[in-house]
Amino acid sequence: MTMNGMLTEHQALYRKNKRKARSINLSLLLLLIIGFCFALFVGKYRLDPVEVFQMLWYKLWGIEGSWDQMSENVVFGLRLPRILASIVCGAALAMSGASYQAVFKNPLVSPDFLGVSSGACIGAAVAILMTLSSAYIQAFAFIGGLIAVMLTLMIPFLMRSESNIMLVLSGIIVGGVMGSILGFIKYIADPETELATITYWQMGSFSYVTLEQLLKILPALVIAAVLLLALSWRIDIVSLGENEAKTLGANVKLIRTMSIIFATLLTASSVCIAGTIGWVGLVIPHFGRMLIGPDNRHLLPASCLLGGLFLLVVDTVTRTIGPAEMPISILTGIIGAPFYAWLLYKQRGKIR
Repeated sequence: MTMNGMLTEHQALYRKNKRKARSINLSLLLLLIIGFCFALFVGKYRLDPVEVFQMLWYKLWGIEGSWDQMSENVVFGLRLPRILASIVCGAALAMSGASYQAVFKNPLVSPDFLGVSSGACIGAAVAILMTLSSAYIQAFAFIGGLIAVMLTLMIPFLMRSESNIMLVLSGIIVGGVMGSILGFIKYIADPETELATITYWQMGSFSYVTLEQLLKILPALVIAAVLLLALSWRIDIVSLGENEAKTLGANVKLIRTMSIIFATLLTASSVCIAGTIGWVGLVIPHFGRMLIGPDNRHLLPASCLLGGLFLLVVDTVTRTIGPAEMPISILTGIIGAPFYAWLLYKQRGKIR
């Protein structure tokens, strides 16, 4: 086969994969929209779907309407903020996990492996001990997560090592130290009030999310996600291997650093909204690769949609299955662990 023939065949295959990825992502977007609408209607307080759509339409255009005040409070005060927060956090964690796994070429990497969650937990715990408001708890959690990642990145810099293994080991060190500090904070916390709040925050929940809090953190999430999507094709180059990427002229260190920064912003923003939520950033990217392949130009949007859909479903279940609301991480662990085991079984021949 001639060189022109090989190029033509490669271009045809790329266009085919692009069409497939586009159709899958559009299908996921449609499912997410359906899930969003369904979650608005479902709950312990029953709502009329027609009335809910009227509320949303009238509020969008600033038109006054006649409906039950209780229904309006439930929609705009409770369900809409937590539904949007669950979609945003799920999308952020899944996109962050997919980026980390590609950059470090490690399928076991999750968004919190650099210590983001541990640092955020300490920040939130300190704010809770100081009896600060929920807005300050969010801010402390965000700052704590960023400080933890900065410490993780500083260790390889001080040791003058650029290897991925050193960065992973640094994350383990910082995570261990942060875990000990958090244990001390929980030890000195009031068992009846502060300790219960810290523990509940660690398990993740959207119960107290408001639209105002979500809008404050949304710009950081959107900017980080857009920049990460813009880097997606460079992440593909880095995922080939350090030597191969350098041969192609890629600045591996810069791409890896920028990817880590943007993915960390996504994770820290998500954690400060809802607390620690496990398994989303680990499992969802694997499922995305099964559906759409390893090309990050298509995988990152797919992971974003899958993560949002997954956490939306989980949150809807946690607030409807029992008399008391279940923390998010309990159900994500119950679903995520067996699902991850099944994924490993399906891909056992590819794992070395």
